Amino acid sequence: MEIACLDLEGVLVPEIWIDFAERTGIEELKATTRDIPDYDVLMKQRLRLLDEHKLGLNEIQEVISTMKPLEGAAEFTNWLRERFQVVILSDTFYQFAKPLMAQLGYPTLLCHNLEVDADSGRITDYKLRQANPKRQAIVGFKSMYYRTIAAGDSYNDTTMLAEADAGILFHAPDNVIAEFPQYPAVHTYEDLKKEFLKASNRELSL
Repeated sequence: MEIACLDLEGVLVPEIWIDFAERTGIEELKATTRDIPDYDVLMKQRLRLLDEHKLGLNEIQEVISTMKPLEGAAEFTNWLRERFQVVILSDTFYQFAKPLMAQLGYPTLLCHNLEVDADSGRITDYKLRQANPKRQAIVGFKSMYYRTIAAGDSYNDTTMLAEADAGILFHAPDNVIAEFPQYPAVHTYEDLKKEFLKASNRELSL
C-alpha cells in the first residue's frame, strides 16, 4: 500500500499566520518557513509578536473559524483518499487545525501542540511532536513497509520529500523550486493528481 503525505498550509488550506497577519495588520506575522527556514526561530518570532500586541489563542481561533480550504482542496483530498492512504504532516498545531480538518473530512493529521495559559489565552510555548517530524513520519511509514509519496510547498517540507519514495512540490515559490529542481513542481490540483499517478507503482487512473 502507498501512503500520500501532504503538507497542510499552502497545499490544502491558506497560510493561517498570513491570514491572521492580514486581519491584525502585523506585517511581521506574515513570515512563514518560505521566508525563515529555521522553524524554532520563526516560532519564537511569532510568540514574541503575539506578546507585544497582547494577542493570544482566542484571537487566532476567531480568524481560523472564518477560513476555508483552498478552492478544489476538499475534492482533491477525496480523490486522493480513494486511491491512497492519506496523512497530513504539518507544522501547524492541533489547537489551530480542527475547524479546517472538519472541512476536509477529517484526514489523519500529525502536527504539534501549543502550551496556553488557560486564564488569559496567552500562548506561552509550543511543543514539537518530535525533531524533524515530517521526515521522521516518513521514516516510520517506511519501517512498516509502506511506500510513500509526499507533496509540500516550502523549505520545511524538503526533508520529507527527500525521504519519501517520491516527492512533489505544490504551490511552491520560485526560490524553493530553483533550489530543489529534483522534484516536479506543479500549481494546480489536476496536475498534482497526475504527479501522484506518475509516482505510484500501481495502475491508477484519474
